[in-house]
Amino acid sequence: MSTRKRLRSLAEARRGVLVPGAFNALSARVIEDLGFEAIYVTGAGVTNMWFGMPDQGFMGLAEIADHTARIRDAVELPLIVDADTGFGNALNVYHTVRTLERAGADCIQLEDQVAPKRCGHFSGKEVIGTDEAVSKIKAAVDARRDADLLILARTDAAATHGFEAAVERAQRFAEAGADILFVEAVTKEDEVRALPQRLAKPQLMNMVIGGKTPIFDADQLAGLGYGIVLYANAALQGAVMGMQKALTALRDDRQVQEASGLVAPFAERQRLVGKPGWDALEQRYV
Repeated sequence: MSTRKRLRSLAEARRGVLVPGAFNALSARVIEDLGFEAIYVTGAGVTNMWFGMPDQGFMGLAEIADHTARIRDAVELPLIVDADTGFGNALNVYHTVRTLERAGADCIQLEDQVAPKRCGHFSGKEVIGTDEAVSKIKAAVDARRDADLLILARTDAAATHGFEAAVERAQRFAEAGADILFVEAVTKEDEVRALPQRLAKPQLMNMVIGGKTPIFDADQLAGLGYGIVLYANAALQGAVMGMQKALTALRDDRQVQEASGLVAPFAERQRLVGKPGWDALEQRYV
């Protein structure tokens, strides 16, 4: 089964499959190594970790396409790729989908914010009109070369127009051909519980650590009928905490040993980047 068909099967099973976000190829390798079933290529993570900037529309198509291609080369899992607003109008969305499909995306997420977008859990968001947003989803669907490529349609309208408007907009996205729906940054437990009853298409629920949406565990969300449970930046936040702890110890103690438990062992680092395989390949050409 292709990665795209596998991802469709995971979403349609509605068993709350946990999908962590990756911000580079090594983080994707860690996710795969730990047995997760799919990976989310996070725009916020790329912006934070590569630019050192907040998730406020600084990432462009070239950056996310480059990261997608590198991650595609590193892992065999299905990739959901965050394409923000599609980087422009419907024609730009068409080009974005073609580009990311070629880079190895299995599912492309598009949202309805006004550009430049911002993190769904920041204040000050605005969304484009419903008709324009629907047109962009139609363009994404039309742009696919492979019918198995999935389109994930996100709406941020709950923050600006209210929950009912967000549900209505998500339904319009489904009618336009979106395969998976994502109502971002709902703020009430009752809204989280209601969405799978209100929308027929498979849905993603975003669990932002420290964000505006109440945290449910994945089993609870599976019981409600969600297809995908996203932790887009758990790896990023864990990596930052790990760096802070290791570097604080280095600053204060003037050394860090493997036995400290603060760093991955040297051998583990080499395993994750595939050094044994590269060593074996090297021997073929000696």
